[in-house]
Amino acid sequence: MTIITILLTFFFIFASSIKILAWQKFIFETQLIFFKKYGLNRNHMFCIGLIELSAAITLVISMIFDFEVLNGIGALGIAFTSLGAIYFHLRFDTIKDAIPAIVTLLLSTVLIVSNQALLKLAI
Repeated sequence: MTIITILLTFFFIFASSIKILAWQKFIFETQLIFFKKYGLNRNHMFCIGLIELSAAITLVISMIFDFEVLNGIGALGIAFTSLGAIYFHLRFDTIKDAIPAIVTLLLSTVLIVSNQALLKLAI
């Protein structure tokens, strides 16, 4: 599960940093076009970036302190944003555009389902 956590962490730190800071011009402009097509604006994009960054930081903290519940919470945050991305891509675009979100949803679901500490809290 450590490998999945690391992959999701790096991916979402990268993705959120573009949404928040707009440092990679081509990807930022491409994503902003998607957001505008969905009826969303730059502020929505920024907020989603903050949610993604928060989830990624939660995953980092879970690895540093070996705190399994935080791993599950971070994975839930990623699953939440991935579901939103899938919804908008399938509603306004094609399934091809939704593939990255589908992959991150699957990976975060693996973390959630395998998380014993989170399961104990739910029961």
